[in-house]
Amino acid sequence: MQTRGRDTFTTVRSEGAILPPDLLRRVADGDRELGGLRPEDCHLARGERLNEAINRAWNRLQGEWARFREQVARLDANDPATSLTRDRWLLPLFQELGYGRLAPARALEVDGRSYPISHAWGSVPLHLVGWNVDLDKRTPGVAGAARNSPHGVVQDALNRSDAYLWGFVANGRRLRILRDSVSLTRQAYVEFDLEAMLDGEVYADFSLLWLLCHQSRVEAERPTDCWLERWSRTAQEQGTRALDQLRKGVEEAIAALGRGFLAYPGNHALRERLRGGALSPQDYYRQVLRQVYRLIFLFVAEDRDLLLDPAARERYTRYYSAGRLRRLAERRVGTRHGDLYEGLRLVLDRLSRDGCAALGLPALGSFLFDAAATPDLAACGLANHDLLDAVRALAFTVDGKVRRLVDYRNLGAEEIGSVYESLLELHPEVNLDAATFALRVAAGHERKTTGSYYTPSSLIQCLLDSALDPVLDEAAREPDAEQAILRLKVCDPACGSGHFLIAAAHRLAKRLAAVRTGDDEPAPEATRRALRDVIGRCVYGVDVNPMAVELCKVALWLEALEPGKPLSFLDHHVQCGNSLLGATPRLLAAGIPDAAFDPIEGDDKAVCSEWKKKNRERRKRDEARRAGQYDLPAVDGRPWERLGDLATAIAHLDVLADDTLEGVQRKQAQWEAAVHCMKPSSSIIMTTNMARVLSPRFSGYAADDNHAATSVRNSARTAAGER
Repeated sequence: MQTRGRDTFTTVRSEGAILPPDLLRRVADGDRELGGLRPEDCHLARGERLNEAINRAWNRLQGEWARFREQVARLDANDPATSLTRDRWLLPLFQELGYGRLAPARALEVDGRSYPISHAWGSVPLHLVGWNVDLDKRTPGVAGAARNSPHGVVQDALNRSDAYLWGFVANGRRLRILRDSVSLTRQAYVEFDLEAMLDGEVYADFSLLWLLCHQSRVEAERPTDCWLERWSRTAQEQGTRALDQLRKGVEEAIAALGRGFLAYPGNHALRERLRGGALSPQDYYRQVLRQVYRLIFLFVAEDRDLLLDPAARERYTRYYSAGRLRRLAERRVGTRHGDLYEGLRLVLDRLSRDGCAALGLPALGSFLFDAAATPDLAACGLANHDLLDAVRALAFTVDGKVRRLVDYRNLGAEEIGSVYESLLELHPEVNLDAATFALRVAAGHERKTTGSYYTPSSLIQCLLDSALDPVLDEAAREPDAEQAILRLKVCDPACGSGHFLIAAAHRLAKRLAAVRTGDDEPAPEATRRALRDVIGRCVYGVDVNPMAVELCKVALWLEALEPGKPLSFLDHHVQCGNSLLGATPRLLAAGIPDAAFDPIEGDDKAVCSEWKKKNRERRKRDEARRAGQYDLPAVDGRPWERLGDLATAIAHLDVLADDTLEGVQRKQAQWEAAVHCMKPSSSIIMTTNMARVLSPRFSGYAADDNHAATSVRNSARTAAGER
């Protein structure tokens, strides 16, 4: 079976999935189903072939490049070399791409703002700057880069204008294709490393550049009808189909691991715990699911190049990486031996502890990689064929007779949310005698009983536009705008897998990075640093489903991951609770209403009746104190009084640095010390008090005082342990 989507381009990089690697591969292969790849589509003369035109342009540009490099080498490093770069290299390049001799353009005026973009072709801005001008940073004193970075100038103009959809920015070293990305959470572009391409004579990558950047790709009566936009829509449609396949792949991966652990000969203790009831099928399923989360995390972190110390990259990549497992899964079935899983377990163990310098692995910490997250699997083995079955299900989707590599580099919150939504409908079925594990859709599944439904991206963007942006605008006008933004608190009281929180975090981070750098479109590195700060300081979530809480943390960690740094401490920011039925000290003082125990769909009526009776009896027995919590500890004082000032303690956690594993562990220790007196039965109070640190500035609930917003809530039912 043919496999598509593997990144075989050495000087081409796709960010943000406007034109993902799989689409680029189809363009390079001349896939006729895409359209736009015939000679007449590129305005070639009758009888002339595409490869002839591309080869002719390549030969001419190699000479131009050699002469340009000789001239630029003689310039001072502080010289932006703008005129030389344009006249001797970039203008000849675009001439070979069919644009003719581009003339300088006037600055674009959009919404009262002026954008000093150097050139234009029709409705396509082309910003050409000098060899020594960084595309992602401001360069004081350089036209077109003084106020904002060159990339930011073009991107902001595209985002603000309805007349421009696609654009180009180049400095001679690199050339980028940009698109209006106002609805996207992260930067999106295709970049060509011209220096590496021409010096290394990578003709195949130049062929792709010609096919994507030729004048005929952006020529159309309306920008939405050009070939680049058509291809981008095709990629989105293909991504929607791939999303359905990914959901299926996650289910298959869970089933493969579930079966594999049960069948592995050495896993006697696991089978006995399941047989004896010490481990329930549902808890076993959750532990297997965490293994899948770990694999997905590694896929994303490796593909985004955010995991390793570059000095030790080769050893890890060749012998221990998740990428190696994906390559093996592509061409091998696997044996009954367990060596591949042992290698994976070593990596996971090192990530949870102090890292491994020899492999370039950082110390990530967090519950995700802790052995306590999968206690019954910690000592288990797994056959190679079962591990590769799981990896294959996660790494590839099948479209007809074509196997496509899943683009984990650009995996977004929408994809994670969709997977989460499908998992809620599944229930595990375990047969120990046959060593089988299957997932079935059951009546009264978690999706129904917890009211868990996925929020579309379009609605999230609408809400952020109307609710968060005005607050950010106000914060940006403060004397200390950076701290004003970091003081904002955003809470999703039914966070699911974190789709809304991630979108909000990206908005906050982009504005924070803009304040720090002075660029309206800050560089990816600056945005990534800001994103980690925002996720650690500004976003909070609650969900009634424990699976959602775990996946929300995973999704936030993926967004906040920085090379060489551990995962942020998020236990005090994402909590399991029920925000629909609030339970505050004031409400508890009046007692829990009996109606709170009325059965709803999926509840056991007998159990509800029993707890309603217990609640009524306890309220009568304890009427003098009127705490209303039937399972409160029999000690003096009310639980919220024994907590002390938990809100202040939680607020103090946010100002502690967590850039090192020691810092994360210090946060965790202080968090545990703050809540050590709490028992599971009174976690309702802890969650409510935790919410008091949230600012009322951006919340769906009114504030109790100047420092508190009751936007994160739990319910008496959750506290009673019904779920």
